[in-house]
Amino acid sequence: MRVSSIVAGLALASSAVASPTFGWGKKHRDSLYKSMKKSGRSFIGTALTLRDEPREDEIVDANFNAFTPENSMKWESTEPSQNNFTFDDADRYAAYAKKNHLQVHCHTLVWHSQLPAWVSEGGFDNKTLIGVMENHIKKVMTRYASVCTRWDVLNEALNENGTYRDTVWLRTIGEAYIPIAFRLAKKYNRGHAKLYYNDYNLEYNEEKTAGAARIVKLIKSYGGCIDGVGYQAHLASESTPTAPGPAPDQATLEAALHATADLGVDVAYTEIDVRMNTPPSAEQLQVQSDTYNRIAKSCLAVRKCVGMTVWGISDKYSWIPGVFEGEGAALLWNEDYEKKPAYYGFLKGIKAKKWGWWWW
Repeated sequence: MRVSSIVAGLALASSAVASPTFGWGKKHRDSLYKSMKKSGRSFIGTALTLRDEPREDEIVDANFNAFTPENSMKWESTEPSQNNFTFDDADRYAAYAKKNHLQVHCHTLVWHSQLPAWVSEGGFDNKTLIGVMENHIKKVMTRYASVCTRWDVLNEALNENGTYRDTVWLRTIGEAYIPIAFRLAKKYNRGHAKLYYNDYNLEYNEEKTAGAARIVKLIKSYGGCIDGVGYQAHLASESTPTAPGPAPDQATLEAALHATADLGVDVAYTEIDVRMNTPPSAEQLQVQSDTYNRIAKSCLAVRKCVGMTVWGISDKYSWIPGVFEGEGAALLWNEDYEKKPAYYGFLKGIKAKKWGWWWW
């Protein structure tokens, strides 16, 4: 069985946060974002936790035109108790985006994890829980209306077999909570954010991928708006204790992307990392590079794949070793912020195919 779960001051008033510009104007000779621009796609991003690491600012400036706040916009961070909203940390990311002219993939509005106990164990009835959801979506989305380029409206609602995950949302509201969440997101989308469903292990084009396609159809059947599906791509480059085999081949990755893209929505890789058994050898690092290469090429081969986000910058701060013992080395820069073979494989994959049209 594949991994069954992914474990998951400067305060600005919403009126003070300016609309993002999309950052293709930065000047670096060889970078991920310049290659993405030439390939006609919207963004290349990283998960971001702001910390005292100047090297990370340099890497973001050179390689990315987008980021995903790793934790600061999740429910436990923004509404730890009912109607008590704490935005100071999220505001730091809004300010960072404005200062550096970056797109923001905002993450996440409705999720079963990192959900405070007052929601998950509150014992609310159907109507009240919908009201709780609406109030949260309204307050968070309107505050960051000028910041968010995309929103993960719903995160990880599926089991590995494509059925719905047992959550407080499903138990209390039923499957209608899914289109309700997207209806509310559309209602309070004061800016131009694209609305996404986001999940992991969709890349294998199996039952869970079919489940994501079913969610897209469900939302549309309710007359709702869904703009995209995020494929997290927490993958492995080899067999590990938590992965029975390496990441899918390019044909499978493309087919998985098409499973939802062909329903008329955008797709994106939203949380890419490629773990391995550690410590890695030179041979393992090359296999990882090849894996990053085909992930990039699969996106570039699917017209509706609008961009990619890697889930962090340096192996120094990757979440993988803390969750999967004996595994790691999953990112493009090592613990000393040196580019790994994976960086060059990923870059080569981005450059592999150029389109003669622009996405925006």
